[in-house]
Amino acid sequence: MAHDESPILSVRDLKTYFFPDEGTVKAVDGASFDVFPGRTLGIVGESGCGKSVTARSILRIVERPGRIVSGSILLRRKVDGSEESEFDLVQIDPKGSVMRQIRGGEIGLVFQEPMTSFSPVHTIGNQLVETIRLHSAMTKAQAREKGVEMLHLVGIPRPERRIDEYAFELSGGLRQRAMIAVALACSPRILIADEPTTALDVTTQAQILDLLRQLQEKEGMIILLITHNLGVVAEMCDRVAVMYLGRMVEQGSVDAIFHNPGHPYTRALLQSIPSISAPVRTMLPMISGSIPHPYNRPGGCPFHPRCPDCMAGVCELSEPEPCILEEGHTVSCFLHCGRP
Repeated sequence: MAHDESPILSVRDLKTYFFPDEGTVKAVDGASFDVFPGRTLGIVGESGCGKSVTARSILRIVERPGRIVSGSILLRRKVDGSEESEFDLVQIDPKGSVMRQIRGGEIGLVFQEPMTSFSPVHTIGNQLVETIRLHSAMTKAQAREKGVEMLHLVGIPRPERRIDEYAFELSGGLRQRAMIAVALACSPRILIADEPTTALDVTTQAQILDLLRQLQEKEGMIILLITHNLGVVAEMCDRVAVMYLGRMVEQGSVDAIFHNPGHPYTRALLQSIPSISAPVRTMLPMISGSIPHPYNRPGGCPFHPRCPDCMAGVCELSEPEPCILEEGHTVSCFLHCGRP
């Protein structure tokens, strides 16, 4: 498939901070990446690295006391049939009509936990119909018919009956499918899938990923896949952005990241994947230490306290800027970028 080489979504030096009474939490601290038409970008990293906050920042649904403090989120879109132009979502009122059109209409979101994302006192159909009518001129009956079509599209059996059920009446796999139906109800150009297979059994995980892949081929949409599962990334993604403490420490194609990782954090993540060829009862390598406390971020390279390749007098004093390993493959590490 030929792809337009101009990105549809460009995130530049995005910083989203939270300001509780205890201090400042830099959840996203200078993230930059591009999303291209028809492709899947995977954002990977441990829990607490800022992946979900990045997704919420794009949709402008960051909860208080958090807010975007700087950076840009550039979206290419058409308005009233005119030529495509760039809009900076950071400059748009998050509660205004333009952002409401974009949210759900052009960018859909599959939340991490569908049980808490659906209203417990409204049926799946109520929420699906509301989403469809918000972005179209359909009547209630037409929107309900479209809702049944969407539930059928995502593989929910007997959608005419299921549309009148509540979230708690559905299994985990069906709830996830219903959440995907809501996200796709208005044919968005970009689908953000935040841990779409969390808490699902292996068989259901495979079905959900296969569904996303089929829908992408059919609709030609972009998928921004947020996960900590590198097996899912290998299966689904074209490009990968490795995130640590709110920054992208390495970006490249799936082949480049898996076969030629440049950042020690990326290598540590890959080494922690179980291998079918490993000897029986072999302990998996672990990343030493843990993610620093939000109020006690290290100076210099954020990974240096856990890094096996840390260079004393260098890594703890300065933060490396991204440098190019090969075309399309960048890394932020003094092992490759040279000492300051």
